[in-house]
Amino acid sequence: MSEIDHLGIAVKSLAQAKKFYEQLGLKPMPDETVEAEQVRLSMVPVGESRIELLEPLSADSPIGKFLAKRGEGLHHVALHVDDLSGTVERLKASGTRLISDEIKVGAGGHLYVFVHPSSAGGVLLELVEDPPEGV
Repeated sequence: MSEIDHLGIAVKSLAQAKKFYEQLGLKPMPDETVEAEQVRLSMVPVGESRIELLEPLSADSPIGKFLAKRGEGLHHVALHVDDLSGTVERLKASGTRLISDEIKVGAGGHLYVFVHPSSAGGVLLELVEDPPEGV
């Protein structure tokens, strides 16, 4: 079953963004760095889902480019799936455009892949699977 895993929000300052969510009574998790995406992030639990605050490590990273072009705001919607590799194969077979054909490892050891906005109604869609047992 799919459910919303998190909403990714691009921010200029992770520290400032975390303060705002703390004022709402939420408790951001410790910062993580995902070198492959050149981003520092903090997950903010909200009920059964999370908000992912994303601060670029460099101006030419995906989040840095997003901020330069669009400013702060919603970057992507992430759906949790139980079988990411099977889902990716079905999507590829149906002609869905992916940002990368490679399943990557991200924050907290989660596996992920991004679906191109042209195949998802204009929204950058991330598909996320829980980390393998023991990771």
